[in-house]
Amino acid sequence: MDLLLLLQAIIMGIVEGITEFLPISSTGYLILSADLMHFWTKEKADLFVVVIQLGAILAVIYDYWARLWHAFMGLVTGKAEGLANPRQLGLSLIVATIPVMLVGFTFADQIKMYLFNPYTVAIMLIIGGLLIFYVESRPKTVIAAEAEDISLKTALLIGLFQCLALIPGTSRSGSTIIGALWLGVSRKAAAEFSFFLGIPVIVGAGLLDLLKHKDALSTGEDWAVLGVGVAVSFIIALLCIRWLVAWVSRRDFTIFAWLRIITGVLVLVAAWGFGYQIAG
Repeated sequence: MDLLLLLQAIIMGIVEGITEFLPISSTGYLILSADLMHFWTKEKADLFVVVIQLGAILAVIYDYWARLWHAFMGLVTGKAEGLANPRQLGLSLIVATIPVMLVGFTFADQIKMYLFNPYTVAIMLIIGGLLIFYVESRPKTVIAAEAEDISLKTALLIGLFQCLALIPGTSRSGSTIIGALWLGVSRKAAAEFSFFLGIPVIVGAGLLDLLKHKDALSTGEDWAVLGVGVAVSFIIALLCIRWLVAWVSRRDFTIFAWLRIITGVLVLVAAWGFGYQIAG
């Protein structure tokens, strides 16, 4: 076992676990981290970046299991204790998932080929940060206090916002949470709906990519490195989920806007001013 490669996988797992549910683009930071560490070959690193997100989403399933089960049973049976419309959350998640599934499955290979590079990440980090400032500056009227209150129309619009996250550096969490806030969803509901929405999207993308490119992992060591990354991301994400919900319930996202913009600018300055080679 290559201990340096294993250490890099652990670092990547920590980066994924911390960034997956923040509006700063976990994929973007993973690409930057892999590029800076010269992590694996490009084919293996690109696969790792997609599949490692399964660990973080498993943390959501574990942490919100009871609520997700109630939503599933409400969708199937039409009965759920304490909910006026038991099927609402399940239907909203299905509707919000459809756009990104259609776009992602159609253009997944082209996106990885042309957009999985630090240059794209840097530009989208900056643009996303500016959008956060804009949305946070607007007056807000709450139309959905809880995730279960989100209408099908609002869910579809959130799903369209999520399509932007197919561009590395945009952030799936950022596009869905900020999009939901823009539409009038409360901060807590926006964060939780984003968590739940990530389950079908990330699981689907991760398993599909693994199925399509599994031949890239040719040895037991390759699979072990991937397994370590997924396990570490699960543990770290589990520690971050509740913190983020508590954060967004009380504060805005401007600190993350600054982090996005500063990171993006640093990458561009390193490329243009100091000769940092941006991989393509």
